[in-house]
Amino acid sequence: MVLRTIRPDCYSVAALDFERRLFDSLIPLPDGTSYNAYVIRGTEKTALIDTVDPSKELELVSDLVRLSLHSIDYVIINHAEQDHAGTLPMVLELFPSCIVVTNEKCKDLLLRHFDLDQDRFIIIKDRETLSLGNKTLEFIIAPNVHWPETMLTYLREDRILFSCDLFGTHYATSDLFVTDEKIITSAAKRYYAEIMMPFRFSIREHMKKLRALEIDIIAPSHGPVFNHPALILEAYEDWISDSVKNEVVIPYVSMHGSTRMMVDYLTRALIERGITVKPFDMTVTDTGNLAMSLVDAATVVIATPTVLYGPHPQIVYVTYLADLLHPKVKFASIIGSYGWGGRTADILKAMMTHIKPELLEPVLVQGLPCEASNRGLERLADDIARKHKEAGLIPS
Repeated sequence: MVLRTIRPDCYSVAALDFERRLFDSLIPLPDGTSYNAYVIRGTEKTALIDTVDPSKELELVSDLVRLSLHSIDYVIINHAEQDHAGTLPMVLELFPSCIVVTNEKCKDLLLRHFDLDQDRFIIIKDRETLSLGNKTLEFIIAPNVHWPETMLTYLREDRILFSCDLFGTHYATSDLFVTDEKIITSAAKRYYAEIMMPFRFSIREHMKKLRALEIDIIAPSHGPVFNHPALILEAYEDWISDSVKNEVVIPYVSMHGSTRMMVDYLTRALIERGITVKPFDMTVTDTGNLAMSLVDAATVVIATPTVLYGPHPQIVYVTYLADLLHPKVKFASIIGSYGWGGRTADILKAMMTHIKPELLEPVLVQGLPCEASNRGLERLADDIARKHKEAGLIPS
């Protein structure tokens, strides 16, 4: 869409997608997104780093034509997912002598996703380099930073890290570089929560490699470019750590008002004990906002009515999704109302297979909340406050 210069002979050929509102038929995109590709011109060779989503391939072709590129010698594929590699077949058709540079796992996935000539590949290993003449590309294989074949590309002479999905933001902006740090940090946290959080242990290990590099610019595959990389690097160091905050997240659904009354009561009780509370009505909540809240929370309390014999289907979905995201929550509990019986608590407990928090005694009531259930909620608030104090989250 817009051809822009990052450094001399290093260009962004990003495709902006302002209107897209859903990614992978799952992730809300309130601010759209971008698909970032980059061109590096060396004195001897030219490389394209990643491509764009197939829906934007004409925009990529337009930018390449405007660069007056007579040839592209290499196309570096950091990640095989379609929003980054989907235009690869077109690029290879447009530049018949172009060679794909990637790692073995990525090649295998590319051949499974696209109709490609397997002889048009150069396979690299971790920390191998590729010379473009006066510019050198170094490859950092980073498995399970989103997908098992993901790698990063580092331009040594310009100290630019092309980080693929790592450090990205689903944020469509006309600015090449980050201009509003507050907005981008929030967008980056949302992106991390929805996409990267399940892989925080892998990211933690790969961050050790990155600390050894001199990085002036981080150019991700989504969102603006970070020309002050400390902003995103420091944010990630916090997000991937084991530290949590004095916060309780309460995702809930209420059919006839009883569960909502319990949520309101527990919210007040926790606030009185000096705890930050974030309730989310899951019939109207953007799941991305819930995911963001889970990045820092010490405790999650799942609140649900009983449908037939188990939790509300929306809460089943939320619990499954939260468990997949694998946040670093330390404690969890369940509250809710039921009509005549069921196994709500047992079903929800069994779904927490990844996060494995310490489970605090649930509070379930038949019908409307009563004095006994309110005492149970007070007890739960006390239990949460005590656990938070023991964890050093509340001053003694």
